[in-house]
Order: sequence, then structure tokens, then C-alpha cells
Amino acid sequence: MRLLVVSPDYASHLLPMLQIAAAWQARAGDVVVATGPATRPMVVEAGLDWIELRLGRGSNAGVIVVGEQPQGEDDHLRAFFDATRRGPMETLRYQADARRHDLLYDPDGVFERLGEIVREVRPDRVAVDHVAFGARLALHLLDVPTSTVVLGHPSALSAPGEVYGVPSAWPSSMTPDPTALRALEVQCRESVRELDEAAEEVRTRRAPSRPPAGDLTSSPGDPTIYVYPEALHDPARPLPIAHRFVGSLARTESLDATPLPSGDGLRVLVALGSFLSARDDVLATAAAAARLAGWRLALATGSTHVDRLGPLPDGALVQRHLPQVALLAHTDVFVNHGGNGSVTEAAAAGVPQVVLPFSTDQFAGAAAVERTGVGFALAPNTLTVQVLVEAVAAAAEGPVRQRAQEVADSIRTSGGAGAAVDAIRDVGNPQRNPQRNPLRN
Repeated sequence: MRLLVVSPDYASHLLPMLQIAAAWQARAGDVVVATGPATRPMVVEAGLDWIELRLGRGSNAGVIVVGEQPQGEDDHLRAFFDATRRGPMETLRYQADARRHDLLYDPDGVFERLGEIVREVRPDRVAVDHVAFGARLALHLLDVPTSTVVLGHPSALSAPGEVYGVPSAWPSSMTPDPTALRALEVQCRESVRELDEAAEEVRTRRAPSRPPAGDLTSSPGDPTIYVYPEALHDPARPLPIAHRFVGSLARTESLDATPLPSGDGLRVLVALGSFLSARDDVLATAAAAARLAGWRLALATGSTHVDRLGPLPDGALVQRHLPQVALLAHTDVFVNHGGNGSVTEAAAAGVPQVVLPFSTDQFAGAAAVERTGVGFALAPNTLTVQVLVEAVAAAAEGPVRQRAQEVADSIRTSGGAGAAVDAIRDVGNPQRNPQRNPLRN
């Protein structure tokens, strides 16, 4: 059987999809990965076939640097970073407005290119990133059954009663103003409506015989694969009938020549992801907290220049890129931005977390960490050195460590990439895919 994997040209999206692709190649047959040119080397390094598909203006092969983005995308990123400094609601409203232009990038071009790819590759199964809305619309119009992979917090696929772009939950330290929240909901509903209208306009022009795609933000796949620990998901939140939690898709990584931080204090890893490493003020606060508390610090600077961090503690490991998965095996507490990759990788490693959410589903991810007792969530814009020191110390204590280990044990039984392969391969087989609704077969 041949699998076509479709991913945006962003490392944080592609890397977990490559875990599924590699597992498919090892267990089920051939794989072709359709993504952009920036991440092609990752596909080639994984020993997989690559075919070009552009799903957006921007790209990210590791760290987002504003000056390396196409004209227009650089201004968009600067505005986004400025919004994060003003606060969560300003960030979410900026993102809601930007979605009007970003969610369906070049729909005609994507439709035509995916048609060419499907005819050339002739896949038996297709797996696509849920938020690649243009690709999902094109595959629907081409009448190609598709399994979707939700790489963010599960609320990235809106459940009944939720609105795409509005956090499904908030950490206790970041409760929004009700009036501002209502205004955000109105704005996000309008963005979703515009996406629906744009998708319908493409359908009527390019494939009028096909039924409407419906709301792409809440339409499940066949099946829907959640790259998320079921132990962190709110059991009261509705899910598609055909779904599978696979825990984490953390890549295999080794330290190689990367030295571990020296010293005697808590081993603390700090990373804010490929985008939000631009928040040099928050990274500087973490560096100051490390000096005060005597942490053995490992810090990924990303797009922030090391000179912006202030004095560093003796023995600190500070680099632009760090082997995050490998370092988690040598970490007592992970300070991160609430991105799904960071949250799930730490959960799989049994490492307590202090989460500093800035945007999108990071707020729901931080709330889940807080609710399930595997760490704490703090507001990054009002963060102080003392508050961070106290939160890290509390996260390192026995009850949080024990709960983090319990979640890690549950992830080990969730199947990972192999479970994703089984769910995708066994579409239409209710005996092999018991979470599927047999009435849909």
C-alpha cells in the first residue's frame, strides 16, 4: 500500500508527520511526502520520497527568522511578535484577522498541484495535517478520502460549541476579560464564515458536482489522528467517532557532542519554540532565574541573539538549536511555550513543565498541563524572576514528578506512530479500527 503524506513547509509540522511516514514505510509499504522546498532535506534525510507542494507563503526549516521570510510575510511576523507583547487577547485577535488571508493560500494552485500529485503517486491512503485547509479542501474536491492528523492541542479541531481561534480552556493565571472574550468570539466566527465562503466559491468553480466541504475547522478526518496524550485530554470534551490518540510522535535523538550543563542545581531546560524564541525578554527572565536559583540551565536561543540574555550562569548550555528530545532525558523541569510538540515530548519523557503560553492553542495546552497536575502555567508578559524560580521549584517536587511519570507510562501504551499507521491503514475496517462508527463504512 502507498501512503501520501501532505504537510505545510514547517519543521514543527513535518517532523511528527515523518514519524508516521517512516513507520508506514517499515510496516505497510511505500510513502511519498508532499511538502515545500525548505523542509525537503528532512524528508530526504529520513529516506523518504519527496514531491513539491507549496501550501503557504512562509516556511520554517528550524528557526523562524523574520528577515529570511518572503516580502509581506516578514511584516506579518513582526506584527505577530508585537501582538504577543501586548497580551493574549491582542495576539488572538491579530491571528483571527490574519486568517482571512492565510487559511486558503492559492486554492486553485493547490487544487491543480494536488490533482497532479494524486494522479502521479496513485496513493492507497492519504494523511494530511488538519490545519492544511487548502490541501484538505483540494482533496475533498478531488474525491480522495483523507485521514487527518491533529498536531496541535485537540481543540485545533473544533468540537461542538467551540469556535476555531478561541481557546477551549485557559490557565488560571490568564483568565480573559469576558467582554474581550466575546469580541474575540465574534471575530473568530467571522473568520470561519469567510473560510467557508471561500471554500464554497472554489468548489463551485472547480468541482461543482462535489458536495460542499462544510466547516473545514471542525470537519474530522477518516479517521482523525490526535498527536496528544489521552491522559491530558478533558474527558468531557466531545471527539469525532472515528479517532485515535497516539500520544507523542517525538523523534529519536541523541546528544552526540552536545555537553550537559554542569553544576549541582535543578536541571532546567528552557525553549520557546521556533517562533516565540523571538521573545528575548522572556528568555532573559529565565536566564536571570537560573542565575538566582543555581539551575543547571540548558536554553535554546532560537532567533534571539545570546547577547540579549544578560549574564549566564556558570556551566550553562546555551545554543541556537538544542536536541530537545535527547535533553529531556536529563531534565528535571521543562520551561516551554505550550506548543504541542514541547508539551507532548515532555509528557512522554515524564518531565514536569512550567508553561508560558503566548498564542493559539497554547492556552488550552497550558490549561491541560495545569488541570492534570503535570506542571504549572504562568503568564509570560508579567513573569518575574522570583515567580519563575518558585514555579520551577514547585514543579520539581514529588507530587508533580509522580503525576508526570504516570502520564508518561500511559503514553507508552498508546502506540505512537505505529498506532497512527494502523488507524490510517484500517480505514473502513470496524474490527481493526473499533473507534470508527460502523454506520459510516
